[in-house]
Amino acid sequence: MMITPTLPAELKAALDAKLQGFSRTDAAQRSQKISTTYRAGGGSGAIKSEADALAYALARMPATYAAVAASLNALTEIAPDFAPRTLLDVGAGPGTASWAAAEAFPSLQDFTLLDANATLSRLALELARGSSRLAECRYLPGDAGANLAEVSQADLVIASYVIGELGEADQRKLSEAMWAKARHALIVIEPGTPAGYARILALRQQLIAAGAYVAAPCPHEKPCPLIAPDWCHFSQRLPRSQAHRQIKGAEVPFEDERFIYVTLTRTAPASRAARVLAPPDVGKAEITAKLCTEDGVELATVPRRDKAAYAAARRRRWGDTIMAES
Repeated sequence: MMITPTLPAELKAALDAKLQGFSRTDAAQRSQKISTTYRAGGGSGAIKSEADALAYALARMPATYAAVAASLNALTEIAPDFAPRTLLDVGAGPGTASWAAAEAFPSLQDFTLLDANATLSRLALELARGSSRLAECRYLPGDAGANLAEVSQADLVIASYVIGELGEADQRKLSEAMWAKARHALIVIEPGTPAGYARILALRQQLIAAGAYVAAPCPHEKPCPLIAPDWCHFSQRLPRSQAHRQIKGAEVPFEDERFIYVTLTRTAPASRAARVLAPPDVGKAEITAKLCTEDGVELATVPRRDKAAYAAARRRRWGDTIMAES
């Protein structure tokens, strides 16, 4: 079951209730300060008050949710029978990834969230309080690396936008610890920048060496075939609410979140799928799509005269899969 990139109704209602009377101007200023800290290589330490946490949630939850939703959709497409019962959300922040996982997997019954930021953990628990799925979630404050040693394995482990807050050595330690806790699958999501791509590549290589298989987005465990300055990333479009536009100082009613992810599994995927690596080029005579395949990067061209194939190619979007058997 594919899920949409928009916040679920329960989460939106809980967030809207928290934002009653909250100054959008103040939120925009706080959000800008937090974003500046992140871009400078800092972490969530800039989020110190309830107002900071709300500003962060208003600015970033929609886009983070959309990226996690797209990553989860890729997993359910490759492994449609995967039905996890337990989730471990590492660096959970306000709980965004847990909400997306609850939407993607009705099978989930147990949610454990980890984050060092006590302010974000309080907000996460408040947002989850009225949820039909997340009301009983456990939130463990403190350093994720330390807490990972104490928690049980989970069927699915997710880490969204967290490894970039760590130094290289700590990234490797966290990657190893998360994989040890992933009974079936691990999804790691980072910003779709060259630096985010480099972090995902390093984690991918490290965990393949530890026995992991790649379920998505790559259709193989070989080294990435892309050559710099090219890098792998994807884009998810999401609608912006009026409040979201106000805090972002934006006019357009949508946002495009650029992200990169990797999904690693304990067993090899039953099928492999080529992945569309960029928006297809629609010309008058043909459509050309850049694909990552088991054999490397290739340009797939479909001529207009092949009407059925051309119609199918027109529906393909950046990030889509093309199953080998089709």
